[in-house]
Amino acid sequence: MTSALLGPAEIRALADTLGIRPTKTLGQNFLHDANTIRRIVRAAELEPGEVVLEVGPGLGSLTLGLLADGHPVTAIEIDPALAAALPRTVAARLPDAALTVVEADAMRVSALPDPQPTALVANLPYNVAVPVVLHLLETVPTLRTGLVMVQAEVAERLAAAPGSKAYGVPSVKAAWYAETTRAGAIGRTVFWPAPNVDSGLVRLVRRDPPPTPATREQVFAVVDAAFAQRRKMLRSALAGWAGSSAAAEAALRAAGIDPTARGETVDVTAFARLAAERPS
Repeated sequence: MTSALLGPAEIRALADTLGIRPTKTLGQNFLHDANTIRRIVRAAELEPGEVVLEVGPGLGSLTLGLLADGHPVTAIEIDPALAAALPRTVAARLPDAALTVVEADAMRVSALPDPQPTALVANLPYNVAVPVVLHLLETVPTLRTGLVMVQAEVAERLAAAPGSKAYGVPSVKAAWYAETTRAGAIGRTVFWPAPNVDSGLVRLVRRDPPPTPATREQVFAVVDAAFAQRRKMLRSALAGWAGSSAAAEAALRAAGIDPTARGETVDVTAFARLAAERPS
């Protein structure tokens, strides 16, 4: 894999050639360390030849790592210059690789070209990582696993368990779609430019949502309401959602949840039960 990958000097040279300067607006921090790239590909635990969805490929470091390991890649890139350059970069280093580039905002993608990807592997822009993960899990049902690199704090939130300090809306919503676990830490020096925060890897394994007659939108609405005022007991925090504190307490009891509990202690299955008890 090593010979195909881009090192620090090659990343900078390629950026200069393309006239690219990393922007904070797009959350561009380009990965350039071969050992980190190999580590991510291994940690993704991909099946042989599995089709991978990558978001924000940038200059192509991780893309080349995935392609060199034998995986067709569908890459979603919002920056037109980077989207145009990626096929040329890949063709120069791995001329027989199977790459499809979709120039688009990942938050607006609703359909992807065949072959459909079954794994998400991406170094996600920090500022949109959670909504991108949730959007793709919702709109790309063929995804069975994911390994995403995000800000360390976001990684902690995505993988947090009920009752932990980091547990919140991202934890519950991710758990609707998948089992989420931490898969390691990533330092700052493997990026250009180096970000001001550390990164972390999160592994996602798709599972069925909890059984409930409520829709996903209804479940997510009660989750949002429960965490809007984190220090309040649920019977108070959900008064607006249910219509009154008394109605919230009745719904909570019907769902088997202590009305004096706080949202930080409730798992996604219980929220799914609760959403079905909302007064009509």
